[in-house]
Amino acid sequence: MPGWLSVLVLLGLGGGILAVAWGGWRSGELPAGSRAWHSYRPSRDESPVAFHLFLTLYVCGGIALCVWGLLALGGMAPPLRWR
Repeated sequence: MPGWLSVLVLLGLGGGILAVAWGGWRSGELPAGSRAWHSYRPSRDESPVAFHLFLTLYVCGGIALCVWGLLALGGMAPPLRWR
């Protein structure tokens, strides 16, 4: 995969995850997988520990992908390898 495409993918995924985290912070509930047949969306009011745990995971993951993309742009990190 060319380096510039790898940078776009990493920055796009990181930005998307950060957008989900921002939307969850504003609305007070985050998508966090499924529980049996229903989607699990912890809210700030009903389960604050789960909400803040998933918010932290989203923010850290999004920032890590964005930083990796910026480092790959500068040539200090390897680009994604697709086989």
